[in-house]
Amino acid sequence: MTAVVEVRDAHVVHRARGGGLLRRDRVYALTGADLSVAAGETVGVVGESGCGKSTLAKVLVGIQRPVAGTVAFRGRDLWAMPAAERRATVGAGTGLVFQDPSTALNRRLTVRRVLRDPLDVHRRGTRAEREERVRELMELVGLPGALADALPGQLSGGQRQRVAIARALALDPALVVADEPTSALDVSVRAQILNLLLDLRERLGLALVFVSHDIQTVRRMSDRVITMYLGRIVEETPAGRVTDAARHPYTRALFSATPGLLDPIDPIPLTGPVPSATRPPSGCPFRTRCWKADELCARVMPDFSAASHPAHRYRCHHPVEEDTSTRDLARQEP
Repeated sequence: MTAVVEVRDAHVVHRARGGGLLRRDRVYALTGADLSVAAGETVGVVGESGCGKSTLAKVLVGIQRPVAGTVAFRGRDLWAMPAAERRATVGAGTGLVFQDPSTALNRRLTVRRVLRDPLDVHRRGTRAEREERVRELMELVGLPGALADALPGQLSGGQRQRVAIARALALDPALVVADEPTSALDVSVRAQILNLLLDLRERLGLALVFVSHDIQTVRRMSDRVITMYLGRIVEETPAGRVTDAARHPYTRALFSATPGLLDPIDPIPLTGPVPSATRPPSGCPFRTRCWKADELCARVMPDFSAASHPAHRYRCHHPVEEDTSTRDLARQEP
């Protein structure tokens, strides 16, 4: 499949407030990221807080410029384009759904104005055609037309997120990135929003990147699951294999920690805090918390290795055996 967006060896480094008098610390937010997303495909991104998920999302939609590496949208390097062309390409070709709809929407604008704003900025169609597009968008996400003149504060959390999704789709983008789109919603509303995203992906052929802490939801939503740790992609797994066939110890530990009522699993313990992104460990960044780590892990960052499945790759010197279930792994003494 042809990639809608393709990231190659992307690095993002921020200057921190701390550090010495003459030299400030650097935060290594993203290191050597490689990822491609095709039309009609959903890629889930999981990892602990601070692992670089949101930074990767910003890189994908052209908000964050990497200090090294390339970001190609439909085969063209975004950051090699003139600034005006890049703004037009990113603005019309990508959509971003933010975490909290109550802060993502302008409280002073009605739903009609919120949805018409992208059309006005990019000068799409006549005034009548823009109004018709607003009606289409509201119908697409299941909002009644009577809410067109309502303010965001008059809507429920689920309705506000539907408005945010409709705004992201206003210009028929090829790529939509949803960054924690359900974390601010009630449990009863989350399933509706998730089903809406999946339905829109099927109907519109979207390339969808779904970022979330809820890793079981990511598994059910996605075709592939990307595991990130301390700014690095450490594993890329087909969603159907991620629970019991993931090879990286960190991926197994993440999925063992999710609660389950029907088939509960004891979590795999990880000792110690997450290392600082300003001073990441040498070699493999996960070695300071991994029960398999040895001297080799401290010296060398492992390259990607291919698993038996063609779409499965991981970065680990001592991977988990494919025939080892997560339940059996949790019973072993780390």
